[in-house]
Amino acid sequence: MTPARSYVSYSPDLEQPFPNEHELVQQVVAAMLKANQQVAAKHRHGLRDAHAKSHGVVVGELRVSPGLPGHLAQGLFAEPRTYPVIVRLSTAPGDLRSDQVPVQRGFAVKVIGAAGSRAIDDGLTTQDFLLVNHPTLPFGTIGQYAELQNLLERQPRQSDQQLQTIGFGARLASRALTRLGRPLSPAIETLSAANNHILGETFHSMAALRYGDYVAKISAAPRSVNVKALTGQPIGKSAGESALRDLVCEFFAGNSAEFELRAQLCVDVDRMPVEDASVPWPEELSPHEVVAVLHLPAQDPYSDARRRYADDILSFNPWHALEAHRPLGSIMRSRRTAYAHSSDFRHGVNGDEEHEPTTIDELPA
Repeated sequence: MTPARSYVSYSPDLEQPFPNEHELVQQVVAAMLKANQQVAAKHRHGLRDAHAKSHGVVVGELRVSPGLPGHLAQGLFAEPRTYPVIVRLSTAPGDLRSDQVPVQRGFAVKVIGAAGSRAIDDGLTTQDFLLVNHPTLPFGTIGQYAELQNLLERQPRQSDQQLQTIGFGARLASRALTRLGRPLSPAIETLSAANNHILGETFHSMAALRYGDYVAKISAAPRSVNVKALTGQPIGKSAGESALRDLVCEFFAGNSAEFELRAQLCVDVDRMPVEDASVPWPEELSPHEVVAVLHLPAQDPYSDARRRYADDILSFNPWHALEAHRPLGSIMRSRRTAYAHSSDFRHGVNGDEEHEPTTIDELPA
């Protein structure tokens, strides 16, 4: 294990503003708004600009591991406590796509009762971790992210069949480039996702965040045998447009699940950069270390009332955060503005008031 003294200490100086960052963020927000408007007109309902389609909303507990060493016993994980959580399983596009379209999947964790100094003065007591089943963001800076947003703006005009064809071509290109030992372009890396059972996936924050005195990326990986058995299990081609919802509901009807929540601490800012989320952090430098267990009991994960509450009322935002877990890097800084604008648009179109829970009892059964 890497000695604690070698971990990079958190300092505001670790962040370096991107050239023309404010203008690029405004460009991203404008592109997101256009995409939001197109999708809202299509469905006559406001949806998230990303991860619009949910596959299950699960209540459970985050159990902070006892006896953590000092470099891991930080922030939310400083003491062995149990927190109630809401987990929303989702798909990356900002539209309601068939589950036969192989795209990245999401695992958003909302921890309730996270008291302490806040990253922004929002008066909340929640800590959100937004995780995706890919370790890096192919467009890892705000400049590249602005280009990605322009690409995503065109997606509402594309059919599911077109997206499936594009994904198939990207996977062929990915295999060919991998055989040749050549790097994948960000576009191919984004579009070549496999279409596997969502509960068997490992999910990542992709971008960095403060970890108390240090800096880390967060991940969630299958822990219990029953979810480990689902890793790499492909979605059947005849399983239907809502295959993931059906699989999640079938699983939780009679099973509980456990996932490990892990921290990968930064030990070298050159090889593990904060400002570029496209660069993988080498595990040989710093492994993912378990800091808590997510326990999700058997339940109905997709009742009408629960789906409406999670999809229309709740917001998941990396800036719903303790100061001890402040989001870092240009992508995360852009999300402070972009997520707020997207949430305001969605709630305004639907005539709903955004609400952040203070107890787990607010999540409908």
